[in-house]
Amino acid sequence: MNAAIIDPLQGDFPEVIEEYLEYGIMKCIAFNRRGTLLAAGCSDGTCVIWDFETRGIAKELRDKDCVSAITSICWSKSGHYVLVSAADKSLIVWNVLTGEKVTQTAMEKTPLYARLYPGSCTPSLCLACSVYSAPVMVDLNSGKTTVLPVSVSEGANGHSLPSRNKISDDPAPLTPACFNKHGDLVYVGSSKGEILIVDYMNVQVRAIIPVAGNAAIKNISFSRNGQYLLTNSSDRTIRVFENILPLKDGLKTLDETGNSLNELSDVEKLKAIGSRCLVLFREFHDSITKIHWKASCFSGDAEWVIGGSASKGEHKIYIWDRAGHLVKILEGPKEALVDLAWHPIRPIVVSVSWTGLVYIWAKDYTENWSAFAPDFKELEENEEYVEREDEFDIVPESEKVRELDINEDEEVDILSVDKDSTFSDSDISQEELRFLPPCPSPDVIEKQDKFGGGSSTSADRKNPGSPLSAGGGQNGLGENHVPNGLEAVANSVAGDAGGGETRLKRKRKPSEKGLELQVEKVKKPGKKNVKSPAQSLKLQSSSVVNDDARMPVVQDDGSDYYQ
Repeated sequence: MNAAIIDPLQGDFPEVIEEYLEYGIMKCIAFNRRGTLLAAGCSDGTCVIWDFETRGIAKELRDKDCVSAITSICWSKSGHYVLVSAADKSLIVWNVLTGEKVTQTAMEKTPLYARLYPGSCTPSLCLACSVYSAPVMVDLNSGKTTVLPVSVSEGANGHSLPSRNKISDDPAPLTPACFNKHGDLVYVGSSKGEILIVDYMNVQVRAIIPVAGNAAIKNISFSRNGQYLLTNSSDRTIRVFENILPLKDGLKTLDETGNSLNELSDVEKLKAIGSRCLVLFREFHDSITKIHWKASCFSGDAEWVIGGSASKGEHKIYIWDRAGHLVKILEGPKEALVDLAWHPIRPIVVSVSWTGLVYIWAKDYTENWSAFAPDFKELEENEEYVEREDEFDIVPESEKVRELDINEDEEVDILSVDKDSTFSDSDISQEELRFLPPCPSPDVIEKQDKFGGGSSTSADRKNPGSPLSAGGGQNGLGENHVPNGLEAVANSVAGDAGGGETRLKRKRKPSEKGLELQVEKVKKPGKKNVKSPAQSLKLQSSSVVNDDARMPVVQDDGSDYYQ
């Protein structure tokens, strides 16, 4: 597609299903930072890495001790590692390049959501949200866990911790939490409809932001640029908050704000600080159907917000612009939606269905030449062209080229790499892993059968018409395809009676002259009893089925006879 002839007035969001990926039963997906690799967790504990450019499998990560379903998957900042959480209460870190398991940590309860610390390229710390439990910080090297607070009592000065692992204290099955852009703060969504800003190093709540409706928060996530926070609540509303805190040194700003509000009580002080951290920017919901949302996220540039319907039997994705207008509803197959993700750079959405298929939604581009060429005119029918007087002059007076003021002695820098505005924080110490080298798998060679013939792969048996499946006919087996008489002559094999070494005869189709010579031999007396052409062909067909029958011999002149 030529980008110069695409209409810029078209919305930069996906419209149709371009392709689907199939591998077992996939449950969750995640793009790497550049969008070149797509990781998917399956129901059998396997993690498969797709090359998103070629749509082929680049790596399979499988642990023989883990056969439970993958609940979430997360990439490290450098792309060299992935963190997966499984239903068997384990957290596993994989090395994507080598396919080896780096660490494995056992949790007390099943983690439904896990995210790596974004401030480091090596996986050493993660945030895990388990079922019916408060979020915990996990040291992946030592296995030490730290429970984060999800509520604040009056007079507790932000240090109150919830009762651990009690369903009555937290009726929601999951208390979501996420890091901010640089990972110095954790934002927790409580079941009481509040957003708590937590200093996980000191295990202290630093601010509280009440959410309208006091509905339990089911999901919380930041945009890639860290300027917006998205929440999905049980009141069927997706809310977007604007982050007022600076992207770096957020703790320092919270300390300065708290020192100016010492006259307030503890809870009121935390709420006052929270009002200076997050501001409600927009609310999104379906005012007609009032549906629940299974998953939601930002686009790569935070210009669009998407929400996946939680209704059973439908695969709908709603797309809003940041101003709050519903611009598109993507309707897929009659399969419930499980998870979705937006490509970091391109207008592509990837969704997972209940059946385990991954659907790729892309934009349906239409070419509009007049949009980029103001002097280009689209014609409804042929028109006579009137030539200008100076159109084909060598140097037209109206289009004289002016000499450019270029310093030819200036050195051109071809070594420095400009930073991509999309990845403003690309100053990472470790080189990013963008693509995986191909790992071709060898063909599986099956054992020889009882007839002593050559082996064939399973693909050859499924496709008997393929070139590789011709070996079955040459070995005289003919499981799925019995050749006719002429093909039997071309594919026949002569073997010793004692089962010794087989010899492949010349693969030649009998010519018309050869058939005439056969007829002449029949007419000549005193010769051996030679069959007629029709009988010869019949006998040749039977020789393919019965390997004990006499095999025809093809002569150099194209004729055949039987000994």
